[in-house]
Amino acid sequence: MDIANYGFIGCGNMGGSLARAVCKTVGETQVLLADKATVKAELLAEELKCSTADIKEVANNCKYIFLGVKPQVMKLALDEISDILRNRNDRYILISMAAGVTISKLKEMLGFDCPIIRIMPNTPVSAGKGMILYTPDNNVFMDEIGEFNAALRFAGKLDKLEENLIDSATAVSGCGPAFVYLFAEAMADAGVECGLARHKALEYAIQTLSGAAELMQSTGKHPAVLKDEVCSPGGSTIEGVHALEDNGFRGTVMSAVKASFEKTKKL
Repeated sequence: MDIANYGFIGCGNMGGSLARAVCKTVGETQVLLADKATVKAELLAEELKCSTADIKEVANNCKYIFLGVKPQVMKLALDEISDILRNRNDRYILISMAAGVTISKLKEMLGFDCPIIRIMPNTPVSAGKGMILYTPDNNVFMDEIGEFNAALRFAGKLDKLEENLIDSATAVSGCGPAFVYLFAEAMADAGVECGLARHKALEYAIQTLSGAAELMQSTGKHPAVLKDEVCSPGGSTIEGVHALEDNGFRGTVMSAVKASFEKTKKL
């Protein structure tokens, strides 16, 4: 088996999406996939034209090892590969995407110190439009951070963040897509109530959200300024904004993000 630079332990939705992005950058020969559910890894490998292995082979051969396992099973996964990692004489970096699991906790689970990058991607990485927050520990070199960023460039935007802010940011970008989907569904439901066909109402809601996000990004204008530009004096839009405010729209959204933040801290 050729030695691959990038290995994925766990090929679920998030691990699989990041593997797809990395394959676009480094090529399929540089990516190795492993999952306890071997069929999951095999199906993804068939799609991406890359190789599969067991998790011990990934731990023994890859430089960048993505840990795509859930927080509650992270200890079991690390127990299986800790001896292999401890005895390696070459350079490797663990990349954990487990929500709420700190770098110090990962090292405690391992029982020794090693280079770690903690990341928190969101589901839009599967469309190449994700937000990936990351925190490297002091053992990760600058050129490795650059290589890591380059490998994930087709997944979306990456932003380096202090670890004590990861949970706060996760509540916005990690949980946020679910809130956006609820808003899109509600807009479509309202369109149906007003007489639109369901597929048309959903199409208009999706395009509106996409276009509004693109406008914010391309102009750099504050959302309040863009909102004001839509609201004509005595018009339909300001009437709708009033209805949203009457029902505590902004306060409800803030409460949702705060609730997600509190839950993440408990994980």
